[in-house]
Amino acid sequence: MPLIAATRTLLAAALAAALLIGGCGGDDGDAEDAGGESSAAIETPGDADPEKARVIREWSEALRGGDIEAAAEYFDIPSIVQNGTPPLPLTSREELIAFNEGLPCGAELVTAEDEGRYTVATFELTERAGAGECGDGVGATARTAFAIRDGLIVEWRRVPSEDPAAEPPAEGPIV
Repeated sequence: MPLIAATRTLLAAALAAALLIGGCGGDDGDAEDAGGESSAAIETPGDADPEKARVIREWSEALRGGDIEAAAEYFDIPSIVQNGTPPLPLTSREELIAFNEGLPCGAELVTAEDEGRYTVATFELTERAGAGECGDGVGATARTAFAIRDGLIVEWRRVPSEDPAAEPPAEGPIV
């Protein structure tokens, strides 16, 4: 039993570290854009599979709108997240909610590109409803690699921006 307790303690510490590092993602929670078009009908620039781009866009909309529980529903259990940390397995709904809650920025999906088994999304960072301030991150770009299976996110990994000058400053939020 001590090994199980130590493993849980290590996982909790790693998850807490990831949440302290922060991250961004989201949208305004409204599945319709200004023209009244539903999220499912919106085309995302890039060569990504439209269904995978839809999952990413809808996740970001829920998160940016502050609907953390809805954002967590876009993840499968278990999932892997990596936000400036080693890969962390999230094995419960509570862990998925905590991960999404720890992302202080919102983000608007700009492009989605297929890169092997991942769909790499580029976001423009925004404030997120119900979160602390995104601060200097607002307007910066951030990239995240998603592995999506059966309409659910199974991996969420922050990746370097193609333009490092456009990334948030080191002391700011990261995705």
